[in-house]
Amino acid sequence: MTPADLSRTVLHAVRRAVDEDVLRAPVPARVRVERSRTGGSGDYACAVALQLAGEAGLPALEVARILRERVAAEPGIGRVEVTGPGFLSFTLDAPADRDRAVLDAVRERGLAYGHGDAFRGEALRLHHAREVRAAVTTDAVRRLLTAQGARVRVGCEEAGAAEEEEWERLGASPDVYGRDVSGPDVYGAGAPERIVIRSVPAGATGAELLARLGPDAARWGLLRPAAHDRAPLGPDLLVQGEANPLFRVRYAYARTRALTRNAAALGFASEPEDVAPAGPGTGRDSGPYVGSAPYADPAPYGEPPARPLLDLLADHPGVLLAAARHRAPDRVARQLEAVAHAFFAFHDSCPPLPMGDEKPSAAHRSRLALAEAAGTVLAGGLSLLGISAPAHL
Repeated sequence: MTPADLSRTVLHAVRRAVDEDVLRAPVPARVRVERSRTGGSGDYACAVALQLAGEAGLPALEVARILRERVAAEPGIGRVEVTGPGFLSFTLDAPADRDRAVLDAVRERGLAYGHGDAFRGEALRLHHAREVRAAVTTDAVRRLLTAQGARVRVGCEEAGAAEEEEWERLGASPDVYGRDVSGPDVYGAGAPERIVIRSVPAGATGAELLARLGPDAARWGLLRPAAHDRAPLGPDLLVQGEANPLFRVRYAYARTRALTRNAAALGFASEPEDVAPAGPGTGRDSGPYVGSAPYADPAPYGEPPARPLLDLLADHPGVLLAAARHRAPDRVARQLEAVAHAFFAFHDSCPPLPMGDEKPSAAHRSRLALAEAAGTVLAGGLSLLGISAPAHL
């Protein structure tokens, strides 16, 4: 993590605290972090809590504690301390520690990697118009909020039996119909907050979209654009090629599954290790690439091929939380596109399977672990969008 990365991380923590109404102060344009002075604590220090204390009407120490809670779990940060009158002191993880922690977390959580409890205890009531895009968008928002611990019910204006059946085939099933879904929620927590989900209408019925595109392509076409943009719902969504982002995302997942099957046939499995999977010329790998040396970074999962993918996997929990907070499933779709692109760049530069007469090595096992983690994130993200992730395409 560079100083610029750390600055953005702290600024994001400030924004989160303000969005959550825990901190009432203007969000600064940027946050300055500096190397800790000799004899000081940690690697970097920041005085943002002292700057915000006056506007927030809180002691600087309290502001620092609020920010520490939102920064401490970020990938790449080993420890956050509050020192002096309210300085934040950061000790960073070694890159190897961060990378291994991300892969271990993906492996441990599986499809639930990135789910959290930011909305735990909150009862929310989503409401949408009698229109197919609004129904599908609301369903995706419900999935995102539920993944962050919220208890969610969905209401809709009165719909006909045919519309209800079409929406159900698209994975969208409101709990209650009627203009006002008020009253105590089913969890007994009193009247939940009512949130209206709005989107530009699709310009087609659910039946038309199912007939032309099928449920998966229809959902992607409805969810990929931001809700305030029109949704392109043409035949391009069915193209089996790189120009179709949905195909590319699902093909990336299918490829990760194929890698696992083929590795098993060769007698090895994935294992995150302190071995640079950037492969060619690292001096750690056997095979035809030894000595070509385009990638000689000694760090595990060395740049350039692996770093973008690892960073995207590390950012994934934050993307899911932001998508839930802003009711924006399109953010998840864009994240999946970026992960798929980074996976193919990594895969093509650093083959996870032995080539030619190569024998499986520790580098292959670690590359396979990264590929499998990418597949897990892709499948989990598609699930949150209500789209299937086939193991074969």
